[in-house]
Amino acid sequence: MKPTTRRNFIEKSAKAGVATLIALPAINALMAAGRNTTSPLAPDFKIFATGFDQQPLPYAYNALEPSIDAQTMDIHYNKHAAAYSKNLKEAAAAEKVDTTKPLEDVLSKISKYSVKMRNNGGGHYNHELYWKCMLPNANAKPAGKFLTAIEKDFGSFDEMKKQLTTAATTRFGSGWAWLVYNSDKKIVVSSTPNQDNPLMDISEVKGFPLFGLDVWEHAYYLKYQNRRADYVENFWKILNWNYVGERFNSL
Repeated sequence: MKPTTRRNFIEKSAKAGVATLIALPAINALMAAGRNTTSPLAPDFKIFATGFDQQPLPYAYNALEPSIDAQTMDIHYNKHAAAYSKNLKEAAAAEKVDTTKPLEDVLSKISKYSVKMRNNGGGHYNHELYWKCMLPNANAKPAGKFLTAIEKDFGSFDEMKKQLTTAATTRFGSGWAWLVYNSDKKIVVSSTPNQDNPLMDISEVKGFPLFGLDVWEHAYYLKYQNRRADYVENFWKILNWNYVGERFNSL
């Protein structure tokens, strides 16, 4: 990417991200009448539907420093995540998937598709969510009914953080840690291997992902090397609780 093009990309991406964050409450209010209240796993909000194309980052590569360094963000987004999107579209073409429909439709019945679709569909979805769940100068904790629900289901906000930190640091090999709203209408913590996620019909813990934490080594190794626990600790400083709360409030 040429310097001028990259600067323009970053500026446009940052502006788009701010506009999206500002618009979320208004968009949710307008769409509330059409919300699907029959299933906690699939809120009928187009704002949360995931397409097959990689979306621009909503901030500059260095915006999350010192928690996540610019080089890691650049490589993670432009190499790893971009490859998932490319390979996903190849799999979709080969398996005659309608890419005008949300990716969530495929993930909910992923057992019927190829390993390529599972790995890359999960990888693309997980990363598209991951970028949105981080924000420079984020709030330290959620608020309102979301915080109340966390305290009800975990006993305290700190207990939720403890459980998710444990899930992230003890996930063997590569994978993800998740905060999930399940079919029992409870918020729970889980983890998945590789690029699996709770939307998949093969997942041990199924539900609607509120946020996911990437614990593949490429997400943190340049800065933290083998110190995954330090990466997880610093993730809490950039977690976009406003966006995660919007996801919860859509249910």
